[in-house]
Amino acid sequence: MLLLALAPRAWLRLPQLKPLALPSTRGGESLHVKCRFSSRQSPAGTGRQGQPQGPGLRTRLLVTALFGAGLGGAWLAARAKKEQWRQQQRTEALRQAAVGQGDFSLLDHQGHARCKADFRGQWVLMYFGFTHCPDICPDELEKLVQVVRQLEAEPGLPPVQPVFVTVDPERDNVEAMARYVQDFHPRLLGLTGSAEQVAQVSRSYRVYYSAGPKDEDQDYIVDHSIAIYLLSPDGLFTDYYGRARSAEQIADSVRRHMATFRSVLH
Repeated sequence: MLLLALAPRAWLRLPQLKPLALPSTRGGESLHVKCRFSSRQSPAGTGRQGQPQGPGLRTRLLVTALFGAGLGGAWLAARAKKEQWRQQQRTEALRQAAVGQGDFSLLDHQGHARCKADFRGQWVLMYFGFTHCPDICPDELEKLVQVVRQLEAEPGLPPVQPVFVTVDPERDNVEAMARYVQDFHPRLLGLTGSAEQVAQVSRSYRVYYSAGPKDEDQDYIVDHSIAIYLLSPDGLFTDYYGRARSAEQIADSVRRHMATFRSVLH
């Protein structure tokens, strides 16, 4: 009866009581220990239960970065090797096409006789066109000159000789070629000759050209192939670049050819 009488007072005092200590049972002791450790800072180099920690965050990041760099390097090396193989296959296919075989005999814009042997030992970028061309030829020659200037600005690279061969010998004589090439690059060499000589060199490089009908002023347009040819120091046709290729793309290709060039004449 006394307990029942005191019960209401005890219930009223319950909110004011402090939490009791956890029982000394195995489960309770474990919970109590975990709470105690979590409220303190763990010593450096140890885990929550005193065990040594694994690699720190910086170490893990460094390992990840090195692993990623290794994978990236391997991918770049494989890509470079594949690109080199493709270039070798392309070069071999172009050589088998027998472009630029044989010699030629033309006059430069200073009236000097020129043949293929004169360019032996030089890298040559060659373009076929005509001086009366309204837009395409000036654009392509300007692009060719940009390539030459880009390569000239890089120490250690051999010089590239720019060459412009006319497909309109009727109008493009020595004097006309001299006036025309001076507007592009001081080393641009203009080549012309007789109709037969121009036809011979054009056939050698598989260049198509055909003069259109003359108007009342005796003016006409020459339809022709549009390509820039790359010749190696051996004088062999090595590559060609269509109108869609930019100056930067052509310069990159020329650099790769220079890096992998091995003379076949020695």
